[in-house]
Amino acid sequence: MSPKGSHQEEHDLELPYAGLPQVNAGGAFSLISGIRVLDLTTSVAGPYATMLLSDFGAEIIKIERPEGDDARHWGPPFLNDQALWFSAVNRNKKSVVVDLTTPAGKAEINRLLATADVVVTNQPLNVQRKLGLDYESMKAIREDVVFTSISGFGLSGARGDLTCYDLIAEGYSGIMDVTGAADSAPQKIGAPAADMLAGQDAAMATMAALFDRQRSGRGRLVDVSLVESMTRFLSCRISSYMGSGEVPTRSGGTDSVIAIYQAFDTADHPLTLGLGSDAIWQRFWKALGEAGYADNPDFKTNASRRNYRKVIVDHIQSILVTRGRDQWLKLFAQARIPAGPIYRVDEVVADKALQDRGLFFSLVTGERVVPQVGLGIHIDGQPCIPRSAPPNLGEHSSEFLGQPSAMTGEADVDPGTGD
Repeated sequence: MSPKGSHQEEHDLELPYAGLPQVNAGGAFSLISGIRVLDLTTSVAGPYATMLLSDFGAEIIKIERPEGDDARHWGPPFLNDQALWFSAVNRNKKSVVVDLTTPAGKAEINRLLATADVVVTNQPLNVQRKLGLDYESMKAIREDVVFTSISGFGLSGARGDLTCYDLIAEGYSGIMDVTGAADSAPQKIGAPAADMLAGQDAAMATMAALFDRQRSGRGRLVDVSLVESMTRFLSCRISSYMGSGEVPTRSGGTDSVIAIYQAFDTADHPLTLGLGSDAIWQRFWKALGEAGYADNPDFKTNASRRNYRKVIVDHIQSILVTRGRDQWLKLFAQARIPAGPIYRVDEVVADKALQDRGLFFSLVTGERVVPQVGLGIHIDGQPCIPRSAPPNLGEHSSEFLGQPSAMTGEADVDPGTGD
């Protein structure tokens, strides 16, 4: 934190994170404590995967080039000289700077690998092999290592050596073609969806491989692709096409297999409404005081309601514009009708119910205060409390490397250190 009375401190007090609950760094979950992960990743997908592992208790040694993770430079915005994109996916980690292009740097990695249970990388296979950081090379040093590779297209196939970003993966997956209004151009999702999904897949598969290793003693090669993780996200739309031949099109979110499942205007702010079952359909019209409308034979099932979607939507819309959003949401909550607001990001962060669940908070580590989005998973009734803030570049180099630093190519490697 800045010195009291400083201009920076006054500025910080004006920022949204200043109003969030403050949480002192704690112990995180400990379900996989004792697992050491060598994190060779950069950007978003790989760091998110290792952050998830850290939230469940793993120790993460984040290996960074002398210039640092790419995401350290993705700004503005910055907070306390750290890019907020980087801060979003790198808590609980120990940053160690190593130049992987030097013999000394490679020797340091090999030494650390001997103590690691997991290696996570996000380089294409040709780059992994060039640096000697591929599965076969690592397995020769630690046979039971779980090696998790996150790449754009996977470790095999015609595109295996191509580089990729979230945007490229979204284009390949089909999600952009079905996102947006009917008369709009294809749209990217407003978040790095392919990165986050691939990172989540990588963490899940890594934990499964570790569980198997307890029984078999075997290491595993885990191969995760941004394109495939993002494409699997469309399973419901793709399966529908494969079984029907109907190609989904952009519709602004109004054309769902569920007849009434979309946004509506009210007298002030829009809301979302999902009438996903016959029982909810009945409750909805009863709540509106038009129980007879629900009993129309043409509207008896979801399939039949789809045939009359426009008529039904127009009628619902004519009713909802007569009151404000909050009035409708209160009524629908009482009637157990799935409905909600369409929040801006600032409204999401300000949501008291989400704050109370531990999803948004300011993490206090020593004198640092960093805004964080929590794990969003509760175990035994408790949310995850991070162990530490996202690290500064090279903050933990002296803890793990021989001195002087491996960056110089003159490291005096001590095989007995590194735990």
